[in-house]
Formats: sequence, C-alpha cells, structure tokens
Amino acid sequence: MQETNDMEWETIKPPQPLNDFVESFWMISNPSSKDHQIVLLPDGRFDIIFSLSNKVLFQAILRGLDTQPEKATVPSNTILFAVSFKLLAIEYLLDDKVVSLLNDGTPLPLGFWGITDSNLNDFQLFCQKAATKMLSLIKPNIDQRKQRLFNLIYTSHGTLPVKELAEKVGWSSRQINRYFNQQFGLSLKAYCNIFRFRSSLQHIKEGKLFPELNFTDQTHFIKEIKRMSGVTPKELSKNKNDRFILLSALPTK
Repeated sequence: MQETNDMEWETIKPPQPLNDFVESFWMISNPSSKDHQIVLLPDGRFDIIFSLSNKVLFQAILRGLDTQPEKATVPSNTILFAVSFKLLAIEYLLDDKVVSLLNDGTPLPLGFWGITDSNLNDFQLFCQKAATKMLSLIKPNIDQRKQRLFNLIYTSHGTLPVKELAEKVGWSSRQINRYFNQQFGLSLKAYCNIFRFRSSLQHIKEGKLFPELNFTDQTHFIKEIKRMSGVTPKELSKNKNDRFILLSALPTK
C-alpha cells in the first residue's frame, strides 16, 4: 500500500482468466479530516467504483472513458474500492455500452454484484468477491479479431497507426472505427492517443520529459501531454500534493 499524509492507495492485478477484461482492482482511502483535491486523467479504461464516506451513503458508479482532465475531490473519511476494465469487457462481461458515459458516470443499482458497504472493510476480500462474480459473467465465443486488436493496442502502448492495426487483425479501418464509435463513443485513433498518453506517465514519473512513444517531436509530445493533463510534462512530473493520483499510484522504478 502506498500513502501520503492524507491519502492511501493500493492496486492489485486480476487473476489470469480475467486478464482480457480487467486491468486492475484499486482502492483509494482518505482517512483524514480534510478533503483531497485530485485531477482525473484519461487512462483508456472504464471503472466500476464503490464508495462510502461520512458525507455520502454507500454507492456504486459506472465511469466511462475520459478524454480530458477533470478536477475532482476525494472527501474526508472516504473509501473507494474499484475495478478498472479493458474495453473488451464492455461487450463480453458487462454486455453494455458506454457511449453516453464519455467523461461521465452513472449510478448502478444498490446491491450490484452483491457488493455492500460491509465489503469495503477488506480490499483483498473485495477483490476475491468481485473476481468470482465477473468470472461467472464472461460470455463465450469472443471475436478473435477484437481480442487481437486490443492486445496489439495494449502491448504497443497505443503507438501503432490505425492502418497497421487493421492489417494485422484482418479487419478494415472503417469497420473498426464504426465499432469504436458505436461501442465506446470515440475513434480508434483517439483511443490510441489516450493509451499512448497513459503509457507516457511512467516515463514522466521517472523524469523522462521527452517523447519515447512515437510522438512526432518534442513539441508534439508537450502539446499532447498538456491536452490530456492540462499541464506541461514538467509540472505533471512534480505532481504537487499528489493531485494526479494516477501518476502517484505508478511504481517508482
């Protein structure tokens, strides 16, 4: 578990059968008496977040993809347990669309997945319960083209051009973009740019304030980082007051 004076956070990887659908389980806790201001960054995933605090009753929210930075607050005495999903999960695990949830979220019914406020007392047990539920929901007969496409995006850190991705999976660029726009609300190129930004965060945390992931040049790199985070790579790397919690949670190499 990582922590600062005000915040605590932890990440756990999913069991192997969930690897195509789940990126991670994570928790954030603000046990202090002060609210903590954060900035949500685009990270190429969507989340189901369960939260409980002194100010807000237990709730579950489905959060869609983010394409821009957004200021938020983790209230005092708040705990959040969450599952971060890869895109394949939308169709084959949740059987849903998140087009209308771009840069937004929607409440889920009470009792979703059988998770209650008492499950937010133990992060390990929460992960086990959520994993068991998700394993029971996975649909069979996954489209192999989609599976290969997402694997290529993730392993290449979003750096491959759309045309090359289409050729490698045997699926036309036009069909892929139609699928992305209908299912997720953005184009494949836009998603790849988000994922490349997200992959750049590890380099920025290590102090590498120059392009390493197929950006055109330094100017392009700075422009993209500022568009996605609202600040320059240098300011992002400083991460004052741990306000960029996604950056804070990355391992220090």
